[in-house]
Amino acid sequence: MNIPSELKYTKDHEWVRIEGDVATVGITDFAQSELGDIVYVEVETLDETLAAEEIFGTVEAVKTVSDLFLPLSGEIIEFNTILEDEPEKVNKDPYGDGWMIKIKCSNLEEVDDLLTSDAYKNLIGA
Repeated sequence: MNIPSELKYTKDHEWVRIEGDVATVGITDFAQSELGDIVYVEVETLDETLAAEEIFGTVEAVKTVSDLFLPLSGEIIEFNTILEDEPEKVNKDPYGDGWMIKIKCSNLEEVDDLLTSDAYKNLIGA
């Protein structure tokens, strides 16, 4: 199970990479392996400002559909359009080409509420 130590995590299995006041978000290796083959990623909240833990989209796998929860408050400024044609990138490279959105964070103090890699490992029993 790949859980990069430089990232932050949520209890809902999203990962977060902070660069200045912009956060890149995707789902974790654990989440994609639990979901199985991902066939569709939907984000209809581009250019919207949402609070932390609001639903920003869905990910559809062969057997299930799961909501995606925003890890930090802010404006969704970018969607990884590669996923429109190649949603399987989330399975193949969840921390790289499989990223989902970028957020312009409105409250960076919320980062302190996210999980470290060790805390996330404990959550999933890794």
